[in-house]
Amino acid sequence: MSINKFAIEIAYKGTNFHGWQKQMNAHSVQGMLDEKLSVILRQSIETLGCGRTDTGVHAKQFIAHFEAELNISLEQLIYKLNRLLPTSIACFNIWRVENTFNARFDAKWREYEYVITTKHNPFIVDTSWLYQLPLNIDLMNDACELLLKHNNFECFSKVHTQVNNFNCDLYIANWRKENELIIFTIRANRFLRNMVRAIVGTLIAIGREEINVIDLIEILESKNRSKAGVSVPAHGLFLTKVQY
Repeated sequence: MSINKFAIEIAYKGTNFHGWQKQMNAHSVQGMLDEKLSVILRQSIETLGCGRTDTGVHAKQFIAHFEAELNISLEQLIYKLNRLLPTSIACFNIWRVENTFNARFDAKWREYEYVITTKHNPFIVDTSWLYQLPLNIDLMNDACELLLKHNNFECFSKVHTQVNNFNCDLYIANWRKENELIIFTIRANRFLRNMVRAIVGTLIAIGREEINVIDLIEILESKNRSKAGVSVPAHGLFLTKVQY
C-alpha cells in the first residue's frame, strides 16, 4: 500500500477554537482534524491548510491536504470523520490529488465575508457583529472602488508580520444589505494577517462619515497600520471560498 496525497474540504464554526493553526496548549481546528484523521487511519496525519484563520474566525470552505496510506474508501473516511469531529467542524469532501498539490500555495484566490447585524438576534450572535449605528453604504462602496485600484496594503497588516511584501491583488470588494444584515465581500490572490478586519474597520469609519475617501488615500500611502481604522471583532468574519 503506497502513500498518496489527498485534499480535504471542511467548514467550521470558529467560536471555540484558537484559529486554524496548531499551537501549544491551544484548541485549534487543525489539531482536532489531525487527531481524528490519525485515529481513523491509524497513522500520524498532519494537514496543511490553505491559510490560517484567527481565533473566532469561521470558514464556510477551507481546503487542506495530507499524505496517507489509505486503508478504507474515501466515502468511509468522510463518514467516520464526521462521526468523530465535533459538531462545529464538518467534512464535505476528500479526494486524491497530484503529489505536487499544495493547498496553500496553489490557491489562485480566497474570498472572505464580514457579517454585520443591525438587530439583536440570538441565533447569529457568534457569527455576526452587532453594530447599530447608521452607515452610509454608498460611501463605503465608493471607498471599495478605490481599494481595487491599489495593491500595497501594508497599512492594514498586523505589525511585525514576516512577509516578503505587502502586495495583494484585489478582485472583488463590496458591501451589500440583506434585511438586517450588512455584508462585506472581498476576494484577493492573498491576504495579510488581520487585513480584512482592519479594512472593515476603516470602511466603517468612512460609512460613519468620520473620515472620507481622500483620507483613505492618505492611509494607503502611509503604509502605517496606526493610521488605519480599528480591527473589527473576529466573530463576524468568514472564509467563504478558495479557488484553485
